[in-house]
Amino acid sequence: MQRFPLWWLGATAALNLLTFFTYALDKSAAQRGTWRTRESHLHLLALLGGWPAAWWAQQWLRHKSRKQDFRAVYWGTVVLNCAALAVWTLRPHTLREVLSFL
Repeated sequence: MQRFPLWWLGATAALNLLTFFTYALDKSAAQRGTWRTRESHLHLLALLGGWPAAWWAQQWLRHKSRKQDFRAVYWGTVVLNCAALAVWTLRPHTLREVLSFL
């Protein structure tokens, strides 16, 4: 944690809470047959760092846990997020260069 700023820890915690509640709301909507959250939004939350809460919600709420296409993309978001964290930790100047290019 010495390479990650304190704000990052708070932002990650908040993002994971948001992710879990988004999954819970989507599960509730699915049961009621009302408006649903787009799968792309669920994947974006996971990609941005909410993947631990997404995994927990999939297991605990049994939501999106059997849909193989969804799970494959989900695991891709986990890999991409972890790779970005590794770059940030091991080569922080590389991440700054990529972000400045965007």
